[in-house]
Amino acid sequence: MVGFIQSSQDKTCNRTVNVTKHMKQPIYVYYQLDNFYQNHRRYVKSRSDQQLRKRGSEGSTDACKPEDKTKAGPIVPCGLIAWSLFNDSYGFSRNNQELTINKRGISWKSDRDRKFGKNVYPKNFQNGNLIGGAKLDPSKPLSEQEDLIVWMRTAALPTFRKLYGKIEVDLQPGDIIHVTLKNNYNTYSFNGKKKLVLSTTSWLGGKNDFIGIAYLTVGGLCLSLAFAFILIYLIKPRELGDPSYLSWNRNPGGR
Repeated sequence: MVGFIQSSQDKTCNRTVNVTKHMKQPIYVYYQLDNFYQNHRRYVKSRSDQQLRKRGSEGSTDACKPEDKTKAGPIVPCGLIAWSLFNDSYGFSRNNQELTINKRGISWKSDRDRKFGKNVYPKNFQNGNLIGGAKLDPSKPLSEQEDLIVWMRTAALPTFRKLYGKIEVDLQPGDIIHVTLKNNYNTYSFNGKKKLVLSTTSWLGGKNDFIGIAYLTVGGLCLSLAFAFILIYLIKPRELGDPSYLSWNRNPGGR
C-alpha cells in the first residue's frame, strides 16, 4: 500500500453512503485520522508563527528544520505541520446531481484574522524531493487557505477529526450518496487509518463521545470516593479533639 500511495497511479476510489435519517443542513464533512500523533513535541514546535503572520518574516525558519528552506530560498509556510498537510479530496453526488462542498468558513475566524497574514503567500512550498502532503495555491494568501488553517490547529489526541467542508442542503432518509475520493494521503507507513464522517449539530453542539465519557468517568470516581469516605467514617470514626486546647478556652492566667 505504501508503494501504491507513493506512485503516480490513479488513486480514485468510489464509495456509497446510505442516509438513514433526516440530516438538516449544514451537514459537516470531516476527515478522521487514527494513530497520527500531531501532539508530538517536535512536530508541534515545527512551525513559525511569526512567518505565518508577517510578510517580512519569511526568513524566520529556525524552528522549522528540516522543512525550513530550499535552494530557492525559505519555505512559506515552513515546518513539518504544514509539510504534512492532508491531501485527500472528496466529491459527493445524489441522484446523479453533484452536491457542492462549501469550504469557506471552516476554520476559526480568530485564526484567519490574527494568525495567518492577508499579505503572506506560499513560497517554495512542497518543492523538495520528498512531498509530504497537499500543495497550496501560490496566488492566495494564507488567510484564505482554510484547509491549511484547519490542519495547523494541532490535535491533542492521536485520533482526531478535522473539518473538510459543509454540505448546505438537507439529506433525506433513503438517500444514497455517491462519494468519489482521491486516496492520496499516506497513512499506511505508520499503520494509521482514514475515515470520512458526515455529521450535523444541535443546540448542544456536535457529537463528542470523549467529553461524555470523561464526565461520566470523573463523576463515577467522585461518587465512589464519597461512598468510601462514608464507610470509613461509619466503621472507624475519627475521635473528636479536646475543646479545652482551643485558644479561646484556655485560662488567661496561664499565659
